[in-house]
Amino acid sequence: MRSIFTFLLILGFAASLAACMTTREARIDSDYSYRGNFRHYRTFDFVTGTGLSADTSRLGQSLRDAIRQRLQVQGYRQARRRPDMLVSFRVYEGDMNFHGFVQEDLSQWIKHNIEENEDTPDADRHGYQPVRLLLAEGTLLVTLIDMKTNRAVWNGYASGVSVPEGPMGEVVLRRAVRSILDRYRVFTQEFANGTLPQNQATEPGR
Repeated sequence: MRSIFTFLLILGFAASLAACMTTREARIDSDYSYRGNFRHYRTFDFVTGTGLSADTSRLGQSLRDAIRQRLQVQGYRQARRRPDMLVSFRVYEGDMNFHGFVQEDLSQWIKHNIEENEDTPDADRHGYQPVRLLLAEGTLLVTLIDMKTNRAVWNGYASGVSVPEGPMGEVVLRRAVRSILDRYRVFTQEFANGTLPQNQATEPGR
């Protein structure tokens, strides 16, 4: 219980820092899939690619470190082999039209519902209420992908992210990551039970 209380204090501090990076029509929000198996995710890894996702990008590494640290605080472990979910991120410059959904808070939905699948009766399925958004002056998008189904199960995004050159760019991205992952307050069962190993951050050799 003390760990969760401490974490909530950190969240509040992070939110105050995030205010520094918001600008005109800035928005921080998220949406999720009702098929997400959020109760059972324990491990993660990153999608590899080009641009910020490449290992050679300093800003990409800074983003990766910020996401890794936050997920580890919530009890997740990075795993190279067969992770439960993959993390993808991307920065979009300028204004961006985005299609989101009107949904209740993810942690509340998890408490009162179970994930949907092909066998879920139509009467028990949750409908998606789409909403069109204008995300202004640059957007950082973080996506969580279910490794088994290869489907995106959670999107978190922050607008008003203008990334300057140099060290300040890393500061802006780290603040944006904290703001986005404030919307993903899902702890692993091990964390909630207080049974999380002290040294569980990564696999040996990473």
